[in-house]
Amino acid sequence: MLQKRVIPALLLRDDALVKTVRFNNPSYIGDPVNTVRIFNELEVDELVFLDITATNENRAPNLGILREIADECFMPLGYGGGLNSFEVVQSIFEIGFEKVILNSVMHSRPDFVSQVADHYGNQAVVASIDVKKNFWGNYEVWTNSGKVNTKKNPVDWAIELERLGAGEILITSIDREGTWKGFDIQLTNSISNAVNLPIIAHGGCGSLNDISKVISDGNASAVALGSLVVYQQKEMGVLVNFPQREDLLKAINNCERN
Repeated sequence: MLQKRVIPALLLRDDALVKTVRFNNPSYIGDPVNTVRIFNELEVDELVFLDITATNENRAPNLGILREIADECFMPLGYGGGLNSFEVVQSIFEIGFEKVILNSVMHSRPDFVSQVADHYGNQAVVASIDVKKNFWGNYEVWTNSGKVNTKKNPVDWAIELERLGAGEILITSIDREGTWKGFDIQLTNSISNAVNLPIIAHGGCGSLNDISKVISDGNASAVALGSLVVYQQKEMGVLVNFPQREDLLKAINNCERN
C-alpha cells in the first residue's frame, strides 16, 4: 500500500458513472461495476463513489447499484450522496462499504456526524467540504452539489467537523474540479494546518506533479482523482486507468524529500 493514499473518486448519476467540470455538465463515463472490475485489476487501494444527484432529488442512495459495486470490489469503499438518516447510513455499511461521506446533511443536522461516529467509529466518517471562491476571492462552503452557498468559512467549518467527530476531511475545490489545472494548494494547506485530521485533496489533478505538490505544499494526507483516472488525457476519450505504482511512489517520495 502507498504511504500516501491515492483514491479514484467516481461520480454516480442514477446507475451510471459521469464526470463533471466545476460540478456542471456531467459527461457519461461508463458502467460503475465494469469500472470497479478494471480498478480491481489495477490493484487500487481504495475507491470512493459520490452520487451527485441524490440529495438534490431528495432520494435515497441507489442501493441496487451500490450492492453490485460492493460485491464486485476487492478494496475498501466509501460512499456519499443522499445520506440523510441513520437508517440509510446503516444500509450503506450493511452492503459492504467501509466509510460514509457526509456533506449537505451536516449543515442542517451537525449532530448527525457525532451520531454516526459514535456508532461506527470516527474512522468510518468522512466529512466532505465543497469550496468555491466568491467575487472577492474569499473561500466559501457550498452544499447540494454546489447549488447552495452556506457562506461558511471552510477552515472554521473543518474545525467544527473535527470537534463533532469526523475522522477525515475530503476537501473539494469546485473552481478546480474537472479542469486539470492542479489542486488548490492554498485551500488544502489552510485546512490541513487548522485540524488534526487526515485531509483528502480533491479537484483539479492533471498530473503526477500535481499529486506531489499538494502533498508537499498543501500538506495533504491523501489525494482523490477524477478526470486523471477516467480519461486518456485532457480533452481526449474515456479510458479508465490508474498511474503505475512505481510512478506514484516516485512522485510521493520526491515530495517527501522536498
